[in-house]
Amino acid sequence: MEFMNVIIAAIAAFVLGAGWYNVLSKQWVEASGVSVDAEGTPVSMKKPQVFGFSFVFTAVVAGMMRHVFASSGVEGITNGLVSGIGIGLFFISPWIAINNLYGARPFKLTLIDGGYATLSCAVIGLVLVLF
Repeated sequence: MEFMNVIIAAIAAFVLGAGWYNVLSKQWVEASGVSVDAEGTPVSMKKPQVFGFSFVFTAVVAGMMRHVFASSGVEGITNGLVSGIGIGLFFISPWIAINNLYGARPFKLTLIDGGYATLSCAVIGLVLVLF
């Protein structure tokens, strides 16, 4: 059953990401500097493996969060949500910021990607403690 919790949590975070980046797509494209086609769609969006690997990596994060939660005794909605926010805000977002600093990327990109990391970890944390 724990495996299914991880998959459901990864699906929830993946769906959140679809909405997040759909709403912020123009800002993200501008800040990231990725190549786009004539319609303004990132070229990477035409590669289905990008979505497959993204889901796998999201599941890896969810699986590790499940392990950390189990090892740390994180239970209950509030603890799951706060722990997820903490992981996104204090582990993943700073790492994104470091990468963007060295890549000379705009801080706006860190806010967009770090915001998604924080919210998705919150959702993963919430889903993991619900089931």
